[in-house]
Amino acid sequence: MKKTLLAVSFMLLCFTSCKENYSNGEKVGNLIEFTSKGVFYDSWEGRLNLTQTGMNTSGEPFSFSFDNDRDDQKELIEIMKKAQVEGWKLKIRYHEVWGFKNFFNNRGETDYFVDGVTVLDKDFANPLKRQAVAGGKAGHVVDTVYLVVDKNEIKKYLRK
Repeated sequence: MKKTLLAVSFMLLCFTSCKENYSNGEKVGNLIEFTSKGVFYDSWEGRLNLTQTGMNTSGEPFSFSFDNDRDDQKELIEIMKKAQVEGWKLKIRYHEVWGFKNFFNNRGETDYFVDGVTVLDKDFANPLKRQAVAGGKAGHVVDTVYLVVDKNEIKKYLRK
């Protein structure tokens, strides 16, 4: 009897401690994957390659879902489809759920659900296109080269 009461108490605690807005935030990057998939529940899933000050960051892409329980996201999904094809830089506003709010993955495969999308740069993937469209000459990409000077090597060279 005590074990049953303990198990029921634990389950009630788990269900009552679930949160819809466990965390809220924004991520900036370019879309590297956006697909509709699912076995029992089809949902729109995406991955964002995060950027920092205009450069790609190394690390795991941010995975997110569109909430199947919402019907007001068709316009956002269309923006995402176009952003994937065009290579736009996006800012995604999201919230994370916690607990049993998405236990069966019926709302989406991840616990991060999109609330809003803002297009930051439509020429992010092609910086040379912006220059050519503006009437300027088409430029070229210049890489940054880092030079490391070892003082010991210079001293050895000067001794010779």
